[in-house]
Amino acid sequence: MTTRIHPISEINQRAKDVLVKEIGVVDTIRFLSQFRVGNGNDTAERDSLFKEMTARQIIAEIKARRTQDHE
Repeated sequence: MTTRIHPISEINQRAKDVLVKEIGVVDTIRFLSQFRVGNGNDTAERDSLFKEMTARQIIAEIKARRTQDHE
């Protein structure tokens, strides 16, 4: 028994077609965007942005911004 190895470009296209059919274009794009390679160092950036804040302060700020957004 032989197994045909499909080119990765074909597999990718077939997978995208299935996703679009099952969950729609917008959600497919949102799903696939998770797997893009970014640049920089997210951990170092987070450490720099929040180095003077406790977890409670960060949570309080998130809640405050959510309240502002809903007003």
